[in-house]
Amino acid sequence: MASSDTVLARLLALHPKLIDLSLGRILTLLERLGDPQKRLPPVIHVAGTNGKGSTIAFMRAILEAAGLSVHVYTSPHLVRFHERIRLGRPGGGRFVDEAVLVEALERCERANAGDQITFFEITTVVAFLLFAEHKADVVLLEVGLGGRFDATNVIAHPACTVVTPVSLDHSEYLGDTVTKIAGEKAGIFKRGAPAVIAPQEPEPTAVLEAAAERVGASKILIGAQDFAVHEAGGRLVYEDGDGLLDLPLPRLSGRHQHVNAGTAIAALRAAGYGGLPARAFEQGMLDADWPARLQRLARGKLADLVPARAELWLDGGHNPDGGRVLAQAMADLADRNPAPLVMIAGLLSTKDAKATLGHFKGLAQLLFTVPIQNQIAARPAEEVAELARSAGLAAEASGSVEQALREIAARDWSTPPRILICGSLYLAGEVLSANGTPPA
Repeated sequence: MASSDTVLARLLALHPKLIDLSLGRILTLLERLGDPQKRLPPVIHVAGTNGKGSTIAFMRAILEAAGLSVHVYTSPHLVRFHERIRLGRPGGGRFVDEAVLVEALERCERANAGDQITFFEITTVVAFLLFAEHKADVVLLEVGLGGRFDATNVIAHPACTVVTPVSLDHSEYLGDTVTKIAGEKAGIFKRGAPAVIAPQEPEPTAVLEAAAERVGASKILIGAQDFAVHEAGGRLVYEDGDGLLDLPLPRLSGRHQHVNAGTAIAALRAAGYGGLPARAFEQGMLDADWPARLQRLARGKLADLVPARAELWLDGGHNPDGGRVLAQAMADLADRNPAPLVMIAGLLSTKDAKATLGHFKGLAQLLFTVPIQNQIAARPAEEVAELARSAGLAAEASGSVEQALREIAARDWSTPPRILICGSLYLAGEVLSANGTPPA
């Protein structure tokens, strides 16, 4: 039997030289396979710029705490492709295993018969095929790029649609303003399905609300208007028209995760899962796990390199708004437990490095920039360092994350530093692999 890596490499070779966002290729392949997307359990479809994966993680944790089985499709993966497809089962879902994945990949490859198709399109078909053939109660489906022409947007009748905070990213495909990008994200709204809009800036909110009304969403819930979440007395308080939930603070770090948790609860209530026991919502806050999103690395090969009593954090944030919320989270940590912040960052050439890293001006004492391995679009470390310096940060290039950590450890610290690795999910995957702590 071929390995999944071998088959995935063959599928990647079918990728068109230029991506034209459309649904024609995936609909053709789905039809050849008997339209598995029409045989799925209820689907909650999630778009947005930041927070999609975390919102899905909260929903999965809540649903599984209630005893339901949940299929999950997310992207990109951090270490292994298998992370993209989680098959639900009683007691908690698991990443698709190798034999099942290879069989589905080869079936889709045969049905595609050598036609041009993007890697994301054909692997989305693989997910739909597996979700249709394995029993579960719910599907949580993350948009890959945009929404309107994303390969996941072939679900005609979702149980609920969700748009998490919208900001500038992938402008070459989605538009150069937040309003244009919001319009693309709004493409997942469907007639008769509830639309949940996370708390965000007024401009995208207006675009999203108008789009939901235009398609005839059965219910429109807007964060801060129809549902709210805040911290009080060391607890997370969620409130909407159906009542109040007094919950533990989320396991996932950062104030932005409060917004994601609130959006997840609103989506579940809108999709018809509001009647789950209170203990499921409580346990979901404690169980939600989403690697490389303000993840503390306490042990492992790389964690062993940091100075004694230093902290090592990892986050895959890679756009200006992601940089903003990450800087806020680091500032909150410093308020509670002061420590000098040292950063290690690598970014792709398609990302706005200056705007993303600029949020750390006056917060980070030093920034080491590093290359991202095996990525054609990776920015050279010296180029990122130059952009960081132009944003007001003290920055120097390093050859790798390991080298940067050794340089940090070699310095004298009167107070053990807080070290943050960030800038790219690809870099985050590289770090998790090198550290020996891949997602489970």
